[in-house]
Amino acid sequence: MEPIIRKGTLKDLDALENLYDALNDALEQGVNHPGWKKGIYPARDTALQGILTQTLFVACLEDEILGTLILSHDPEPAYGEGLWDNAQDYEKIFVIHTFAVHPKAQQQGIGRALLRFAVEEGKRRQMRSLRLDVWEKNLPAMALYESEGFLPCGLVDLGLPYPHLKWFRLYERILTD
Repeated sequence: MEPIIRKGTLKDLDALENLYDALNDALEQGVNHPGWKKGIYPARDTALQGILTQTLFVACLEDEILGTLILSHDPEPAYGEGLWDNAQDYEKIFVIHTFAVHPKAQQQGIGRALLRFAVEEGKRRQMRSLRLDVWEKNLPAMALYESEGFLPCGLVDLGLPYPHLKWFRLYERILTD
């Protein structure tokens, strides 16, 4: 069954916080591929900002939020070092942030559906490309991105205040012919 993907609303805030907490709890118990930390990132305020700016989308099955991402025009400063195939005009580029799937729904196609939605939404809104960054040790995410046509575009230091989260791979998916 394909999830329904829609914009997040303030009514979703508690469910999004629960998704982030469940994901961060699971990451702490196993391999923390993205390097996220409960209460720091992602957290309730992350979802609130995405909702208020109308950039947060949710993937639902039977009215339960199982995945989310943010599509914005706000790159990290280090994106200026990327080896991008496309221009740097971020009004025509979506940046994917806070791409998350609830632990109980992982390996069920929710993440892939969210990425495909981002591609279709980008095309619908006439974006040139999608960009994202991923911690260099997050091999499962890199494999997913590459399987969906994202190409590596460099390795950068995002300047985060966490020494273990230094290097991030940049990826781009071109949307124009």
